[in-house]
Amino acid sequence: MSSDAAEAGPGEFTATVIVNAPASKVFAAFMNWERQSDWIPFTRVRVVEGDGGEGSLVEAVTAIGPAVLRDELQVVKVNAPYELRVVHCGKVLRGPGAMRCTAMSGDRTQIVLHEWFHLPAGAVGKIAWPVLWPGSKLGFTGALKRFARLVEQGRLP
Repeated sequence: MSSDAAEAGPGEFTATVIVNAPASKVFAAFMNWERQSDWIPFTRVRVVEGDGGEGSLVEAVTAIGPAVLRDELQVVKVNAPYELRVVHCGKVLRGPGAMRCTAMSGDRTQIVLHEWFHLPAGAVGKIAWPVLWPGSKLGFTGALKRFARLVEQGRLP
């Protein structure tokens, strides 16, 4: 992994959801990498190297028709059940990301997913980001809502 991928890029977004389940269950469900395919649309996720914990390399391949986007992420920190840190280190998606679980009253958990992507294509990427960003945020928020439903229904982990 190159060091520039670990630096925060200007393409930043945050998605948040509250799950009606304890933080330990929510975190375990999130860390079940292969099952992320159940709640991230058009995406297959697998662990390429390691056991899914710190130091592991995870691959997420999103395919919509002929368009394919391969995301490689290095798991750099796991502080269960509170925090996961990754670095997207692929050719297109690059930059750090964090997922945090905060326990709330009534066995509820708030998830905050935060990403800081480097923008491809230099100046063109910076111009395109405001257009792409709402779709990214809406997409991730929708995926997190699906994730919450699956956890609440006992279908994850």
